[in-house]
Amino acid sequence: MDVFKSAFGIHERALGVRSQRMEVLARNIANADTPNYKAQDVDFKAMLKEAKTEYLTATNDKHYAGLQEAQDNGMRFRTPFNSSFDGNTVEMNVEQAQYGKAAGEYQATLQFLENRISGLRKAMRGE
Repeated sequence: MDVFKSAFGIHERALGVRSQRMEVLARNIANADTPNYKAQDVDFKAMLKEAKTEYLTATNDKHYAGLQEAQDNGMRFRTPFNSSFDGNTVEMNVEQAQYGKAAGEYQATLQFLENRISGLRKAMRGE
């Protein structure tokens, strides 16, 4: 299965991170009326930092020393534009906009992977 890992590269992991972000945003929307609920988001770059080191190779250990930091789960609390009396930091218009953007990014990554798979199928058939 190493062939597929190199064929898909980091995009397989990116699809998983994008899916996780959509789940977090959906959880925020579901808890819009929950008192003291703190809205969260996923930092895409932090989540992919670990995956990036798998695909980068260096001739010297010090070349990517900055990437060898402590693991980060990528979860961040969102700072609200308007404060709420009940302590809830979910702003429905922001969450809906972020969810729409995340859905578009997910679809783009999925389309990229589908095109890559289609190319692999054509190569296997000899087209």
